[in-house]
Amino acid sequence: MYSGRTVFSQVMDFLPLEEFRKCVARYAGDHKLKSFSCLDHFFTLAFAQLSARQSLRDIEACLKAMQPRLYHMGFRGKVSRNNLAHANEHRDWRICADLAQVLIAEVRPLYRDEDFGAELGARARSADSEYPSLLRSIRTRVNRRTHTRQDVGCEAKGKMDRRLSGARL
Repeated sequence: MYSGRTVFSQVMDFLPLEEFRKCVARYAGDHKLKSFSCLDHFFTLAFAQLSARQSLRDIEACLKAMQPRLYHMGFRGKVSRNNLAHANEHRDWRICADLAQVLIAEVRPLYRDEDFGAELGARARSADSEYPSLLRSIRTRVNRRTHTRQDVGCEAKGKMDRRLSGARL
């Protein structure tokens, strides 16, 4: 049996934790929390998005099936529908918005010289606004979520392929 790291934990290694903690501190996201931190909340939402989960019940069932591996995937708190619903309702959405801006600023220099086949403004490459079904069903406070889509460049893709090789989901 393979005992290496999961693909999810390797992908989450790209998350700049120091910047994420700054965003959480800026909006007091972990204030008066006992077990389900903002990082656990973010990991849960990222896992749900990457694995195409449709509802809180679906997210909980999938994560419970992976219970022995949750710690190794980065989860430290107990993931339950109640914890997730409460976090979705009461956590400040600006934490994720600020983190998205940090990630966009980090990625933008990688694609500075790329030709995407269309002449676009200097500020935006390719962006769309959509209403993801997962977020629509579990988050009522945020009306829109903007996603930026970028093709992974050869250099970044090669690095990621080497880091993710031999892992399992």
